[in-house]
Amino acid sequence: MKKLRLAIIGQGRSGRDIHGRFYKSADNDIIDVVAVVEWDPERRERALQEYPGCEVFEDYRELFGRTDIDLVVNDTYSDQHYPVTRDLLLHKFNVLTEKPFAGNYRECCELIKIAKDNDVVAAVFQQSFLAPFFVEAKKVAESGKLGDILQVSLRYNGLGRRWDWQTLQYKLAGSVYNTGPHPIGLGLDFLDFDDNARVEYSKLACAMTSGDGEDFAKIILSAPNKPVVDIEMHSTDPFSDYTLKIQGTRGCYKCTTAKWKMQYVVDGENPERPVIVESLKFANGEPAYCAETLIKHEEEGEFAGSAFDVAVSDFYHMLYNKITADVPMTVTAQMAAKIINVIETVHAQNPLPVQFYEIK
Repeated sequence: MKKLRLAIIGQGRSGRDIHGRFYKSADNDIIDVVAVVEWDPERRERALQEYPGCEVFEDYRELFGRTDIDLVVNDTYSDQHYPVTRDLLLHKFNVLTEKPFAGNYRECCELIKIAKDNDVVAAVFQQSFLAPFFVEAKKVAESGKLGDILQVSLRYNGLGRRWDWQTLQYKLAGSVYNTGPHPIGLGLDFLDFDDNARVEYSKLACAMTSGDGEDFAKIILSAPNKPVVDIEMHSTDPFSDYTLKIQGTRGCYKCTTAKWKMQYVVDGENPERPVIVESLKFANGEPAYCAETLIKHEEEGEFAGSAFDVAVSDFYHMLYNKITADVPMTVTAQMAAKIINVIETVHAQNPLPVQFYEIK
């Protein structure tokens, strides 16, 4: 199998510990890292040791003019995703951009158009769509066991604080741009990425963050004839006992990223109960509460793999097939653009005061 010759820009937490973890794993039979771009000299030196035979550069523009690179991964700061990706696409590189795709929907559409005009691939690293917990949840929702799906809830909560660049608005940060592409994307998937999906309600606030980017977010999405999607990203909630929950007309499914549990009833197993208008009472005349013991079914299990191993490998293999054989991707840039459209709307509904400014 021919391997893709890859250049990656950035050796921070994501570039080294998520993407790099895959490159150096036994699951990687498709990627050769031939170039690493990193402004920090210590990280460049480390890259030389971790990717023997690669070249290192301080500026991504040093890649321009090369025709031996099949894919460039843009793992720069979030506010650099759009300009760097745009530059790379215009120079006819296939590009995988970390989330968030860009700062607004217009920028996303521009990048998609540039890629099409230059006959290259623009992909966005939204690997959560391939995470085992989400793949299984979608199967359950589509199986009919829960009946018609009424609501999907996503909780990316915890009790903690940040004080790094991911707390600064001018770096295109805060919970919704940083974490949000995952639960918002999964929520939109349950709405089939309907063009009529809308933000019914949103609230942003700063709770424990050291910066001016939100660390409390509540978002409710809807679309015609689709479930309600309820999303939270709170830094003050250590008690959420699930990552994803599906409520249907016949039961409920909930999961963390590690395990799942489901309880439901089956049509026909519990005889229909006609409505009784009069007050309920026992044989002795005392008042009775409307209660019964239903025949229920319960299932549970655990997931093999996570969004940081299985999903990463599956995403790169999907991208490999797109670049080498033009096989359509199931996670597209158009999906990522719709995610950014929601994020842009939420921020427009909840403008936060800017307290920190970039010093140039």
